[in-house]
Amino acid sequence: MRLFGVQFGHVLRHVALLLVFSLLIFAGKALVSGKAQANDVDVAGFPDYVEQLKVEAREHGISADAIARAFTDVEFYQRAVSADRNQPEFTITLDTYLPRAVPDWKVQQGVRKYREHRELLERIGAEYGVQPRFIVALWGVETNYGGFTGNFKVVSALATLAYEGRREAFFKRQLMQALEIIDAGHIEPEQMRGSWAGAMGQTQFMPSSFLSYAVDGDGDGKIDIWNSFPDVFASAANYLAQVGWDDSKTWGRQVRLPAGFDTELAGLNTKKSLAEWQELGIRRYDGSALPTRDIQASVIMPDGVDGRIYLAYHNWDVLMRWNRSNYFVAAVGTLADRIQMGL
Repeated sequence: MRLFGVQFGHVLRHVALLLVFSLLIFAGKALVSGKAQANDVDVAGFPDYVEQLKVEAREHGISADAIARAFTDVEFYQRAVSADRNQPEFTITLDTYLPRAVPDWKVQQGVRKYREHRELLERIGAEYGVQPRFIVALWGVETNYGGFTGNFKVVSALATLAYEGRREAFFKRQLMQALEIIDAGHIEPEQMRGSWAGAMGQTQFMPSSFLSYAVDGDGDGKIDIWNSFPDVFASAANYLAQVGWDDSKTWGRQVRLPAGFDTELAGLNTKKSLAEWQELGIRRYDGSALPTRDIQASVIMPDGVDGRIYLAYHNWDVLMRWNRSNYFVAAVGTLADRIQMGL
């Protein structure tokens, strides 16, 4: 998230058309069941590398007890290297992507989850200034409401990818931060499970994002984004709040462009008021006039002028901080809107 130097998606964000995590997990499972593609990695040196990591962890200030527990039964994950080297790239459009990313069953499940946790979600939403439907939508897109969180031991996954070497500094830093989390008593190493890239829990936070944004929502003195709904929801809301979420506005809307629209005006760097876009001929998707609120927005064309067109509000930019993919933002926003309609 996200790799989340930061969360999981943040390292996958360079993929041009990124599928959300709930789809990536299926690709990951296919890689697991297939033949490893990274046999050129010499694993013989891994045990010595782990010993060096232990030395560096002590220098980093991690306690001897935490180091011993964290590295018990540490293993080299050939599957993690294969997945990292073979991240899927998809040539699709939003018209084919969104039905897969936001199917009816996921909307219906999101409505049920919202109703099930309504009191908690609305309390956290009010505390952090984030509409609860977006908390639920992020939860649904990232891990199918906690159903697909990954079963890789995070310490092993991060040690493996650091040893593999292509992004050693990044993964080593994430490993040290994972050890900080263990040392602080938030989670036992065996329960610290996640994706092949080290993205953890129901929010799919990389260790650095955990340390920056995860919070103790249930007040038990630990931050458990694996099992505690208050911690999961509060951590997601805190992330959005800390990077500038505005709960007085939504995320954006699909629109229609007039004939001959100047495509040079598209992109997040160009901001105009809704009144200005209205003057330039942009209309809601149903052809009606744009809202009259004084909102700054950008025109986003993920698939070019012939694809779906959006007016992106400030919160679109904020969601891009979570995952730098317009497809991801469209999926989260669409799911949030459809959950709201179903309540």
